[in-house]
Amino acid sequence: RLPEPTTPLAFNMLGGVAVLASNTWAAQKGREALKLEWDAGANGAHESQAYREELVKAASAPGKAVLTRGDADSALAAASRVHEAVYYAPYLSQAPMEPPAAVAQMTEDGGCEAWACTQNPQSAQDTLAAMLGVDKEKVKVHVTLLGGGFGRKSKPDFIAEAAWLAKETGRPVKVTWTREDDIRHGYFHSVSAQYLKAGLDDNGDTTSLLHRTCFPSISSTFDPNATGPSSGELDLGFLDRPYAIPNIKLEACDAKAHLRIGWLRSVCNIFHAFAGCGFVDELAHVAGADPKDYLLKLLGDERQVDPANDEAEYSNYGHPLDKHPIDTGRYAAVINKVADMAGWGRQLPEGHGLGIAVHRSFLSVVGAVAEVSVAENGQLLVHNIWTAIDAGTIINPDRVISQMEGAAIFGMSLALHGEITAKDGAVVQGNYDSYPVIRMSEAPDAIHVHVMESTAPPGGVGEPGVPPMAPAIVNAYFAATGKRVRELPLRNAGLT
Repeated sequence: RLPEPTTPLAFNMLGGVAVLASNTWAAQKGREALKLEWDAGANGAHESQAYREELVKAASAPGKAVLTRGDADSALAAASRVHEAVYYAPYLSQAPMEPPAAVAQMTEDGGCEAWACTQNPQSAQDTLAAMLGVDKEKVKVHVTLLGGGFGRKSKPDFIAEAAWLAKETGRPVKVTWTREDDIRHGYFHSVSAQYLKAGLDDNGDTTSLLHRTCFPSISSTFDPNATGPSSGELDLGFLDRPYAIPNIKLEACDAKAHLRIGWLRSVCNIFHAFAGCGFVDELAHVAGADPKDYLLKLLGDERQVDPANDEAEYSNYGHPLDKHPIDTGRYAAVINKVADMAGWGRQLPEGHGLGIAVHRSFLSVVGAVAEVSVAENGQLLVHNIWTAIDAGTIINPDRVISQMEGAAIFGMSLALHGEITAKDGAVVQGNYDSYPVIRMSEAPDAIHVHVMESTAPPGGVGEPGVPPMAPAIVNAYFAATGKRVRELPLRNAGLT
């Protein structure tokens, strides 16, 4: 029997029972034969639908103001038209192709040596040293081929299991998680509800914006008393608004965590971009304007935005704004480029639609356009995706292109299929049959990528391509059908 979970959980073992055998198959068959009674614990009543209603209720009520520009309340009251919406995005699993696995053995000096598919050997070293009660210098971690990670394998709980079992048995131990183990007992990307409200004048210009975000925080994994978004999470696509809207109020709302929350590729940018970019498309429709033109109009004149000027605490991914600015000119250039790539405004085949989105994350700006249609059986078809990225100075363009192509598929998977649900305190999904990813038959005909030339300092490329994918697809679906979707995944709307 493994030790009981720690408080806080951090990256430590989750507890449970280990079955040791001479090979993986025998261990798995032995586990199937176990007769166990589990204590459901404090979160045993957690259920996704009820929790969703709780999040939406919290997001629909005033929260803590984290950015204030002008007087949004008065401007909303005086607006000629007011438009509001609630967006929802579920829990997600990283679901890497190869589940977590590790080998560990104790060494003659009382230390430990481990081999693992880890994204963060330093954290693994720290975790193992603390758990085993040895100096960090006596812990050696070898990094194997990753087999996919997307944030899951930066948490070394599975390596800690191998090390603890090696110490208890006095033998080298290999721990292999099954696909079901990984999807049901990982560190989940957070679920989110967001409320947005905007005021427009007689000309259709947006004069005010209220946006509330509500989600259980990653901080809860390290502090069980954490009940609201951390400042670092609000940096991820929430506080760094590029729009020249004179009156803005951004609020954060409390939410208690009931599952282990961790980071997944692009982190909170995923749901912040989904709501933010989707809502801008809605405002364009309300104003009777072309979505690309309205997006450019919202950006206003070329300038550099500093959230601190609007009473916000913003860390800019740990980099100074003078070197990595929120530059609306770079947004506009990316929008114009990706729209030109897609032939924005061209005559489309009947039943087709184009959707556009732009988002800045990890110091890079990415624009995306999706072309979609709906088949006779109701299935959403994504025909083409165009992306343009301004990541500053680029050393290896081929690597950037491959990251953007992968991000398009990853983002499509989240948009069309990605959903983790809980019932009676346990995760329902367990494998790719219930947590599907994009198959070849669903992939676009082509993914077109353009890397913007720039002499600015380098930004990120591994994560920024994901956030604009979902809003580009849902905006294209609206253009094709006139139906608005504000909830992910799209399969819940019968589109897959």
